[in-house]
Amino acid sequence: MNWTDLNLIPAMPEIVLLVALCVVLLADLWVKDENRFITHILSLLSLAAVAVTQWLVWTPDSVYTFGGMYIADGMSRLSKMVMYAGLFALFVYSKPYNQARNIFKGEFYTLSLFALIGMSVMVSAGHFLTAYIGLELLSLSLYAMIALRRDSAKAAEAALKYFVLGALASGLLLYGISMVYGATGSLEFATVLATAYDGQAQEWLLKLGVVFIVVAVAFKLGAVPFHMWVPDVYQGAPTSVAAFVGSVPKIAAVVFAFRILVTGLGTVQHDWTQMLAILAVASLLVGNLAAIMQTNIKRMFAYSTISHMGFILLAFMAGALGFTAGLYYAIAYVVMGLVGFGVLMLLSNEAVECEEVNDLAGLNQRNAWYAFLMLLAMFSMAGIPPLMGFYAKFAVIKALLSQGYIWLSVFAVVMSLIGAFYYLRVVKVMYFDPAANEQPVGSNAAAKVFLSVNAALLLVWGVMPQSVMDWCLKALENTL
Repeated sequence: MNWTDLNLIPAMPEIVLLVALCVVLLADLWVKDENRFITHILSLLSLAAVAVTQWLVWTPDSVYTFGGMYIADGMSRLSKMVMYAGLFALFVYSKPYNQARNIFKGEFYTLSLFALIGMSVMVSAGHFLTAYIGLELLSLSLYAMIALRRDSAKAAEAALKYFVLGALASGLLLYGISMVYGATGSLEFATVLATAYDGQAQEWLLKLGVVFIVVAVAFKLGAVPFHMWVPDVYQGAPTSVAAFVGSVPKIAAVVFAFRILVTGLGTVQHDWTQMLAILAVASLLVGNLAAIMQTNIKRMFAYSTISHMGFILLAFMAGALGFTAGLYYAIAYVVMGLVGFGVLMLLSNEAVECEEVNDLAGLNQRNAWYAFLMLLAMFSMAGIPPLMGFYAKFAVIKALLSQGYIWLSVFAVVMSLIGAFYYLRVVKVMYFDPAANEQPVGSNAAAKVFLSVNAALLLVWGVMPQSVMDWCLKALENTL
């Protein structure tokens, strides 16, 4: 790399985020527990500063720097803005919950910001090693966050299981990367793609590397049969951490998969689409059928996540139209997940942990607004019009039909109908079951306002989805 030509401007959001993280980390050392809100405010200001920086350096062109290892293009910029907004909302929702659970600590904020740096590096990676470093920074932060409640055996077990399986997946990814290097002599996505197109790559070794890389990507997305960690992590982790694991990192994982599979391994697309088809069908089937049997709502969300990831994997099979639909689906999933987990956090207090479906019984009588917000989240996840989740599924199925995948489209529709059962069961419990606890639900003003806006986006972007689809389409055009 020629250091005299180094351009730091495209990476300025990550630089600002790192500096802000150091400020939060040092400030938190001097903050007492009763003044922990200072860390909270500094973290929110850090996210705002990073978002403004991203906006200021936004350009319509793709920019490569650090010797092609870092890319600032439409897809990375859009996904980062969604991640900043999602984490900002999560910090607001989680404050009362973390205070009630005695985990309102600086570690929650610093680890979240470290994870955000990892995600930012993942979505801007132009090199296999850059992508791997970003992925590991995210993963290590998540391992620690899941075990944040040191007095919880479930949290420790979930963190250990995720760590062991995550280490295995990382090893498989590295093994696959080494094979790609052996086949092409490079780890830069553009060079790998060009070498393969020119017929200079060892095809059998490249395809073998793709197998290991797809397995690692499937693990990070939580696709069947590499989904074993998802239900235990969602159930064992504090709800505020489960909300983080189940929302913002998903869009990073989707863009990460796009970088590796499309911009790096596009020449063997026929091979990885066949693998993704198997993973998608298995994820839709297992995710939806297993979710029906769950009584723990966090565990139900985990299996529904697996089914949603199946839809996103299907989108990867449908070319440019599918990639646009997949990015839209990832954004929709972040919005839906934040609403669902946000309501669970606001319904929990010092005495009650809202994590069973029956804990929502009679919620309409206790707090009609929270019940309505959860109803919007459930209807959207079920794919009921005119909410955002419906258009996300419709866009994926439309893309599949355009490529002739009729049987996959029919299967996806059938699985959506099955999935609607367990989402509607939650609505039935909230509106028609008698309340086990007649006490009114307390509310945090800031969290309630943000959650209401969050839920409103499900309706607005469902009725008028073209604005978000245009963002996704422009981001993709600026990437390919």
